[in-house]
Amino acid sequence: MPEGPEIRRTTDRLAAALVGRAVEELFFAFPTLKSFEKELTDCEVTAVFPRAKAVLVQFDNGLTIYSHNQLYGIWEVVARGELPETKRQLRLALHTVEQSCLLYSASDIEVLDEEGVKRHPFLCRLGPDVLAEETDLEVILDRYRADRFQGRQVGSLLLEQGFLAGLGNYLRSEILFAAGVDPHARLRDLGAGQLRRLARQTLKLTVQSYETGGVTNELKRYRRLQKQGLSFHNARFRVFDREGEACYDCGERIERISVSSRRLYFCPTCQTGE
Repeated sequence: MPEGPEIRRTTDRLAAALVGRAVEELFFAFPTLKSFEKELTDCEVTAVFPRAKAVLVQFDNGLTIYSHNQLYGIWEVVARGELPETKRQLRLALHTVEQSCLLYSASDIEVLDEEGVKRHPFLCRLGPDVLAEETDLEVILDRYRADRFQGRQVGSLLLEQGFLAGLGNYLRSEILFAAGVDPHARLRDLGAGQLRRLARQTLKLTVQSYETGGVTNELKRYRRLQKQGLSFHNARFRVFDREGEACYDCGERIERISVSSRRLYFCPTCQTGE
């Protein structure tokens, strides 16, 4: 499933194609949304932005298209009149004069008015979005210090969008490793220094992943590994998907465990304490 950085890069592409332009033609695959095709035709797109792993497309008539990629959804931006080669099912199409924005495979699509956006059951329970402009180190640190989360295991908590929005499975492993935090630890058991490192790495690695297209490894190391012939996937991470390989920092073998029914990778030597 794409995580916050991937979703924001997607909305950047959608915004470049749609914002300030009228949508000349729309297509909804689901019968319950067909009536909105006419209602949104010729309306101008005023904003496209992510909320955690959801994408919102706002129109000047007050309506917003909400979509969530879930596991298999994918957006494509192509020239008007072209279609990508794919066996996926088209769920939503937005056509301007020059370009088409096409959503494939997603099943969670809605059209909401302003009140519907405010009351949406997914959107209204989200925590701060790590990549939002208003989210800084202190906002994230306040979440880690909040009383209501202190009894939670950090390896589980980092997957909850109600805690911090936009984090996902690879970022969870990478953040915990960079902060030197045991994934089984509870927040109340972490010292002040660990909490600050955790907050700092949460912001740093999420922003870095967004800016680099998914690289959470140290950038000098990543470039060196690529020069040595490693693929993007094999060079991009510090611990994620590296089970049995040597830790870059200490040489110990990276382990894989399951936390919240999702795979998590960690170094048993580097992630032990203060």
